[in-house]
Amino acid sequence: MDILTLLPFIVLIGAMFLMTRSAKKKQAAAAQMRNDMQPGTGVRTIGGMYATVKEVHDDTVLLEVAPGVHAIYAKNAIGAVLDDAEYNRIVHGDDELETDTPVVPDDASSLTAADDTPDDGKLNLSKSDTADEAGSTDATDVKDAADAEDAQTKDRKADGGDAK
Repeated sequence: MDILTLLPFIVLIGAMFLMTRSAKKKQAAAAQMRNDMQPGTGVRTIGGMYATVKEVHDDTVLLEVAPGVHAIYAKNAIGAVLDDAEYNRIVHGDDELETDTPVVPDDASSLTAADDTPDDGKLNLSKSDTADEAGSTDATDVKDAADAEDAQTKDRKADGGDAK
């Protein structure tokens, strides 16, 4: 056999070896992370629940999912062990992380010019009273016209005008 005919098979076997090697490294790192868990650390399960480790056993972990609520999970169900700052930020909403990027405001009031806003600094986006009154009379007029048309149609049917 020629070496050129064996080359695709050699490349395929080499690629499979590299892929399984990286997968084994990831599994080993995950197992090491699970074995390094200590009571008091925050974790995220593979289901997405955040909890605090209370006890670590050989194959199981006792987690406190809420104050006073404990649950036993398999160690394989732990998706990530979180550091304290990240766990507090996610679970308790503590924003200790400082960033250099500017904060985006919750409303658009800072984007408008100062002369467009009233004295209190807030925009009035509600309908005015005159627009409500005008809208309600227009709606009433339309309803009255529809009722009158229905009454005329009923009168014609009663007289036999629309008979076919």
